[in-house]
Amino acid sequence: MRTTTARGSLAGLLLLWGLTRTALLLCVLKVIVFPGPDVTSDVSVIYRGWYEVLRTGTFPLDDVTWQYPPAAALAILSPGLLPFLEYATAFFVLALLADLAVLALLGYAGRRPGRSPRGAWVWVAGVPLLGPTVYARYDVMVTAVAVAALLAGARHPRLMGALAGFGALLKVWPALLLLGARRRSAWVSAAVTAAGVAALFAALMPGAFAFLTFQRDRGTEVESLGALVFHVARHHGWDGEVLLNYGSVEFLGPYVSWVSTGALFLTGAALAWLVLWRLLATRCEAHTVADAAFTAVLMFTTTSRVISPQYMVWLVGLAAVCLCFSGSRMRLPVALVLAASAVTVLEFPLWFAHVVASDPLGVGLLVVRNGLLVAATLLAARVLWRTTVPRRLPAAPRPARTTEAPVSS
Repeated sequence: MRTTTARGSLAGLLLLWGLTRTALLLCVLKVIVFPGPDVTSDVSVIYRGWYEVLRTGTFPLDDVTWQYPPAAALAILSPGLLPFLEYATAFFVLALLADLAVLALLGYAGRRPGRSPRGAWVWVAGVPLLGPTVYARYDVMVTAVAVAALLAGARHPRLMGALAGFGALLKVWPALLLLGARRRSAWVSAAVTAAGVAALFAALMPGAFAFLTFQRDRGTEVESLGALVFHVARHHGWDGEVLLNYGSVEFLGPYVSWVSTGALFLTGAALAWLVLWRLLATRCEAHTVADAAFTAVLMFTTTSRVISPQYMVWLVGLAAVCLCFSGSRMRLPVALVLAASAVTVLEFPLWFAHVVASDPLGVGLLVVRNGLLVAATLLAARVLWRTTVPRRLPAAPRPARTTEAPVSS
């Protein structure tokens, strides 16, 4: 009976994956026209332009929109593996294969003792909630590396470290996967891998670390938490503007630097909390590393100056890994992330014009989406703390001193 049920569940999982991914692929190939701005232009125009530059053996030093670590070049160059396809089509196919790889990893891991198939279902159901943007960015490829790292962590810490180190040179955030790692070998492996790959790129391709300057100069993107200040301020006389800046639509004008600084302060506070948690946490179970990574990435995403729609792919992937472990208590934060993903596709690309215009619909969508992310972040942090940091027992009361009365003779 269990075997029949498992086979039926697997068939349903694959059927849902096939139907939803076919729809996503048809959208990015423009067989189905998805409402809103064309999300594929990043691949067909920007990525393709970077591809031509990277093929010459250098990074796009004169393009401030290149804001990625050096190993990102591998993702941009990867469509060259399919020379029989046009660049954009090849990229979409590779994104689909990365998506399938995540499903295979979660499906295999979910069949082991102490694991659950819920993680695979979260991935299959969560990705299409974000719409075609998933296949029009290279974040799904980075997420595949991160998922592989977390699932390898329990039994193969060196492999986890190597994948996390390589992932950090793809898009920085996978470095947070190491937060809950207890074995020193994972950290050493990550450091050696990252240093080796970075040195290789620095030696072979000029401008490998120019992205650091470009990233530093970014402003407040219109979908971020801090941007809500200016969405409201525009209705009360604020004379700033919304422009395409450093590859994203950002607010520019008075007090923007203050809000950007505030976002950095919140990120710093999140980092301080995570360090404190690491120092005080003593209970570590099989799911702790995944729970810690999910919480950390939630914190850094929510407090960031930029919350692009593709960032949600990271959270869906890490949420899926959490629920791959039967003991994880992250179900409510995961549900909130899935709800935020469903709202994200509404604010981008469907009604992005309303977001840019700061009208009631656009602002309302951002309030709901960012509110869900804040709630998920706080709940995840609370769950992580309560399941890993022991409660201090109240000190035992000291016995009362008794004084004996002098005996009179």
